Amino acid sequence: MSDELTFIAALRHIATHPAARGLADDCAVLEVGGETLILTHDMMAEGVHFLAGQDPADIAWKLVATNISDLAAKGAEPLGVLLGFTLGQAGADARFLVGLEAALAHYRAPLLGGDTIATRLAPTHGLTAIGRATHRPVPSRGGAKVGDGVWLTGPLGAAMVGLEALKAGADAALTEAYRRPRALLDEGQALAPLVTAMMDVSDGLLLDATRMAVTSGVCLALDSAAVPIAVPEARRAEALRWGDDYQLLFTLPPDTPPPVAAHRIGTVMPAGAAPLLLDGVAPSSDDGLGYRHERGSQDSPTPARQTPD
Repeated sequence: MSDELTFIAALRHIATHPAARGLADDCAVLEVGGETLILTHDMMAEGVHFLAGQDPADIAWKLVATNISDLAAKGAEPLGVLLGFTLGQAGADARFLVGLEAALAHYRAPLLGGDTIATRLAPTHGLTAIGRATHRPVPSRGGAKVGDGVWLTGPLGAAMVGLEALKAGADAALTEAYRRPRALLDEGQALAPLVTAMMDVSDGLLLDATRMAVTSGVCLALDSAAVPIAVPEARRAEALRWGDDYQLLFTLPPDTPPPVAAHRIGTVMPAGAAPLLLDGVAPSSDDGLGYRHERGSQDSPTPARQTPD
């Protein structure tokens, strides 16, 4: 089995349409007539993105929210979704529909169609979200400029402790950040006219910041103490590598204040030996930067978007 990065590199030879953005972004950006459509597709699998036995209503919510979060990072407004669903027990499927209906109503994203399958394998669900750009040019990962500030909309680590609480059988309030993340659509739309680059933090701040730096051809220098966290200080390093919080990571020109609540966590520097500096030092790859789908393994001892036992 090939790892994720090798497979995506091979796909780039196929995805030559301009809308694909060289597969260097979270979404496709498709010009159709006078409209700019934003398209994204994410999948979730049992044991990787949700626990076996987890409430299917929460699984449906998270499936919608993670895709809508990609639209938020483009400053888009949702137009609708297509669902790919693995059938299971009737009661569980009914609960999934409850969560799906609630999430779609929350984000005002109608269900437009999709497909269902039955299999003996672990459930895997997919969703395609379609949006309309509210600002052009549409933000990408690749526009960060030297001298820009690096910003984050909110704290990290809430999903990490939410998963731990869920596995410990804690009440719903302590687990909500993991079970039912929120896509920051309003914030994304407010930021889109101003940012030079933007993406959501799904796989861990350090890994996603590295992706932004590489795509932009710069170095992101982050101050770890400036990153807001929702966990005890002793767990800061874990929070920087864990994802699933879906905060927006973005860059702004110098002296441009963000129009939404946000924290400045670093500065864009010229490209150098490493695409990412944390407190002036390139993070060790031995520590892992975040979660990657590589032969079913994790790139970090505290992986994002997965549910380790």
